[in-house]
Amino acid sequence: MKLNKLLTSKELFRKSILGHFVALVAKVAKADGRVHELEAQLIGMMFDDISKVFNEKEKARAIMKEIFNEEKQVSDDTKQIAQELNKLLGRSILKRKQFITFLIQLAFIDGGISEEEEKVLKEIMTELNIPLSSYDEIVNKFQNMIKNKQQTMSSKEAYEILGVKESDDMDTIKKAYRKLIREYHPDIINSQNKDEAYMEEATAKTQEINQAYQIIKELKK
Repeated sequence: MKLNKLLTSKELFRKSILGHFVALVAKVAKADGRVHELEAQLIGMMFDDISKVFNEKEKARAIMKEIFNEEKQVSDDTKQIAQELNKLLGRSILKRKQFITFLIQLAFIDGGISEEEEKVLKEIMTELNIPLSSYDEIVNKFQNMIKNKQQTMSSKEAYEILGVKESDDMDTIKKAYRKLIREYHPDIINSQNKDEAYMEEATAKTQEINQAYQIIKELKK
């Protein structure tokens, strides 16, 4: 399998489409100064999802983690990486759209997109030749799907969404939360044979689970 050759060295992996994508994930995650808890979880799950396509899963995960940690330390090469990815992607409009949807979703997941994240996302989109109108379109879909749920969620609903009881301790609640996030998170590999609605629904569900967890966390203080 051609992909497995990428595990020969970190440098080889870094030059691939996946290596460039991991680098851009690092740029978006670190754009607002720090990688938030939910972002870190989703990135960890993304590494797990991608690792599944390799024979040596642990090695693939370790290489991606290394690339991510190196790339999040540098912030002035986003444009160049996006240009290189654009060349590697050839004519695939679908793949470009899937990558950018995942990146927008990652920025959005921790409660909204910051100015810094938006700037990085739009820079990547420009280099990938995706019209900036697509940015608003994707963000609006995410926002509309979660708006109603967020405004009306009660503490009773929050417990129901996580499938926990009021009497449960925070450790039990955190385990339930992490299990649900893992179950419903947008999977970059799975999304490649599904339509756009898959990513939107996965994002809305992840946001809902996160919202429920935040409500309970406040109540338990």
